[in-house]
Amino acid sequence: MSMLKGSNVPVPAPAVRVELGWQTAPGTPDVDASALLLVSGKVRDDGDFVFYNQAAHASGAVRHDGKRPAGGAMTDSLTVALDSVEPAVDTVVLAASADGGTFGSVPGLHVRVLDAANGAEIARFDSQDAGAETAFVLGELYRRQGAWKFRAVGQGYATGLAGLATDFGISVEDPAPPQPAPPAPAPAAPAPPPPPSAMPTPPPAAPPAPAPPMAPPPMAPAPPSPTGQPAAAFPPPPGQPAPAPAPSPVRLTKVTLTKDAPAVSLTKQGGTSGAMRVNLNWNSGTAGKRLGKKLGFKAMQAMGARGALLPPSGELDLDLCALYELTDGAAGVIHPLGNNFGSLHAPPYIQLDGDDRTGAVAAGENMTINLDHQARIKRILIFVTVYAGARSFEGLSATVTLQPQHGAPVDFSLDACTVPSKVCALALITNTGSELVVQREARYLVPEPGVSPQRTIDNAYGWGLDWSPARK
Repeated sequence: MSMLKGSNVPVPAPAVRVELGWQTAPGTPDVDASALLLVSGKVRDDGDFVFYNQAAHASGAVRHDGKRPAGGAMTDSLTVALDSVEPAVDTVVLAASADGGTFGSVPGLHVRVLDAANGAEIARFDSQDAGAETAFVLGELYRRQGAWKFRAVGQGYATGLAGLATDFGISVEDPAPPQPAPPAPAPAAPAPPPPPSAMPTPPPAAPPAPAPPMAPPPMAPAPPSPTGQPAAAFPPPPGQPAPAPAPSPVRLTKVTLTKDAPAVSLTKQGGTSGAMRVNLNWNSGTAGKRLGKKLGFKAMQAMGARGALLPPSGELDLDLCALYELTDGAAGVIHPLGNNFGSLHAPPYIQLDGDDRTGAVAAGENMTINLDHQARIKRILIFVTVYAGARSFEGLSATVTLQPQHGAPVDFSLDACTVPSKVCALALITNTGSELVVQREARYLVPEPGVSPQRTIDNAYGWGLDWSPARK
């Protein structure tokens, strides 16, 4: 039952999963969940803001888990370990922001608080009066006499996530204004060509003019010494720490790839070092409904299922994979078959975290790419295959997120599959020599009879690997 605005309920669970949900439709803005940890109404510093660009609090108590589709709907989730929240923190604000529109265009906006242990619903609040707002505080978890409660808030902000975050004390980086292109130089008149038998002789170089003496670099005046004379500008004495640099403001930028804007340069976004997480979150949609009719929705729900979560006899198993090619010519594949999970600190600098064989893992399937070695990477093709539980991607839905350690996250959703495909190319990462570029592929391929999905994707993108049968 949905709560009324302003009402509150006890939260007896030691850890909760907060699901921000909405209905998807053409023209619906993308929505993102976030959390702010408050002490007396304000954050202590920018680290108390948990969102898509800062996915975990330093204490480990709050984590942004990301989006997952749910058959015509979408959720973006947070996990809050209430028993691990620092004693000074009295409130965890649960917020939402709309990217590309207002909340008046977001149908079915709601927030649910679930027991993280068993999935039981503790509280639900449905937003009914959204209009021109681009950010919303939907609810808050707060302490009262040593116990936690949830309050339905429903307060909107027309100034977006930046305005909401600033109100709670977050310093937000101002977007850089676009720089005008320099004027093109006027074309010079071409010089007449020299005779064929003669080579142009350069005129004798004039002796260089003497360089003026260089002025010493400007220095800030140092405070006077105890003797009254100006002190020299030297580093701090040994054992005395240098002043800490001012913390960088929070960056709210993110990139959503579409058919009209399918590529982005990670280099221009500042995301060319550190670890980049690649996440695939999927839902079985109508495929789950067909299996649900056969096996019973209550049995599926009892498993906490996302789609068709069944025992090994009938599970839906999608595999996140990658083809790679390095600049030295080495090439190969990363996939769960034969436990070929790769390596993060040695070639190919790509590692698959594990194999979600049911879809039950809330965080989906994840792959990590070590961008500290991006100069040795020529190209990476990230793809997904249906290993078991479905004949094709028809009726399935998925979102893909690439989260560089530095730089804006890149995400996109897959279009509906209308062909009998068991392999889908997700994204192509290419090192052009000057930039690292991510290209949205979202391309469903249909294997020929007797040809594996992996070989099908190889043939389509010209990797030229030798394949042999393998299984889990």
